[in-house]
Amino acid sequence: MERHLPADHRRLAPSDQLPQRRKGARLGKRLAPYVLTAPGGIWLLMFFLIPLFAMVSVSLQTGNVDEGFRQTFHFGIYAQGLSRYQDQLLRSLVYAGIVTVSTLLVGYPVAYWIAFNAGHRKSTFLLLLLLPFFVSFVIRSLAWGFILSDQGVVLGALKSWGVIPESFHLLATPGAVVAGIAYNALPFTVLPIYVSLEKIDRQVVEAAGDLYADRTSVFLKVILPLTMPGIFAAFLLTFIPSAGDYVNAAILGSTNTTMIGTVIQGLYLGPIANYPMASALSVILMAGLLIGIVAYAKILGADSIGDYI
Repeated sequence: MERHLPADHRRLAPSDQLPQRRKGARLGKRLAPYVLTAPGGIWLLMFFLIPLFAMVSVSLQTGNVDEGFRQTFHFGIYAQGLSRYQDQLLRSLVYAGIVTVSTLLVGYPVAYWIAFNAGHRKSTFLLLLLLPFFVSFVIRSLAWGFILSDQGVVLGALKSWGVIPESFHLLATPGAVVAGIAYNALPFTVLPIYVSLEKIDRQVVEAAGDLYADRTSVFLKVILPLTMPGIFAAFLLTFIPSAGDYVNAAILGSTNTTMIGTVIQGLYLGPIANYPMASALSVILMAGLLIGIVAYAKILGADSIGDYI
């Protein structure tokens, strides 16, 4: 007996159309990663690769603002920049290293306490940590200048009480610059470490205790190794901006604490307007940081760094 399908039933595709549909599905799966990453790739191309290429190109030019600059591929400017501003470059790296180590020593216990002991108030403490940073970066640096001034809130009171001599001062010293940079970099140290601590399975920590490990052994052999990717992320987010900082060095420092960022800013925006030298110093700083970071990553073996940045 012949039976007809209802009209609302979907027609079956011919067998010769199935391979074409499968090919289309396979092509879509192959193209999907490229389509999804295209916006990020375009963003990096426009705001990183093209400016980077332009900066390298400017560094190889010669001339001045009045007569203009022309491309001469003057590679000797890199040697000139290193010999002329090696003190400022080395000082920036030293300051950034001190800031990174000090913020890690201060930030790790803070992140550890919030992750393991804050309970349901974790979000509150994280908000309190970030609350001062709703204020402008420059205003916070200026506030540090008032605090560390000779007659400020801290030193003025200590001098009036006779705790420290009248000749003692902190402003315009390396300590003031490092303190200002460290204060501004502290949240960028705490947050990645906190995320890495939150990712630790608490049952692993409890199992170490069940195996008769004391608290020191649990921390050194279980918790600390598991938080190394977070520590590396904190290192990146702290060391790189600190090495290029110029605001704190200008507000809290003096001519003896000039950092390479201050030099680059002066060469770009100052009356000299030596764009090739400023670009060359920027390339040197970036290349030095990149080489150091790659070496540090190889030694540390941080493979999951992207989860914490």
